[in-house]
Amino acid sequence: MTQDQFKEAAGIGAGLAARWFPHLEATFAEFGITSSVAQAMFIAQVGHESAGFTAVAESFNYSVSGLQSTFGKRLTAEQCKMLGRQRGESVVPVNRQAAIANLVYGGRLGNKSTGDGWKYRGRGLIQITGADNYRACSAGIKTDLLLVPDLLEKDEYAMRSAGWFWKSRSCGQYTGDVERVTLLINGGNNGLADRKERFERARQVLV
Repeated sequence: MTQDQFKEAAGIGAGLAARWFPHLEATFAEFGITSSVAQAMFIAQVGHESAGFTAVAESFNYSVSGLQSTFGKRLTAEQCKMLGRQRGESVVPVNRQAAIANLVYGGRLGNKSTGDGWKYRGRGLIQITGADNYRACSAGIKTDLLLVPDLLEKDEYAMRSAGWFWKSRSCGQYTGDVERVTLLINGGNNGLADRKERFERARQVLV
């Protein structure tokens, strides 16, 4: 695969392609993602998860209604009202974003200490979330992400963690099946139409 092929397969601009291609090549080699169809599926799934290779960290910049629809099972209506984006705000301040993360992720996913929900919020091109997943990913890429969680926002580790996630979920066994790979990555069928569209584009370029 060339950088231009990656650009076309992912449907991204030249700048993003140049930024990510070296890390993509290295990750394909490290995690044995070698067939054209597997590479197409990886690009499609990671492209969806990262909003087209633009997001490497989970955002908690939610409106009140957005909080209710996303985390309504873990936050009360009053908490959503207090923590969501207020009238006149374009961005929820960091202290309130941290409060949201600590409420929705605290006490689960291996998060035990105060502040762990924010500390181990979703990071990487396929978001690694929670202390348990940071620990497992650390072993997989031989880097201490528990000690330095911000590393997952660095391009190299954001991509390598996605490769680790792909391999750890055995996605390579179902590389032509968008629904099955989506289930392995997402636990459901969230964004399935977009994932299918991205896979078809990547497949036409690479396969």
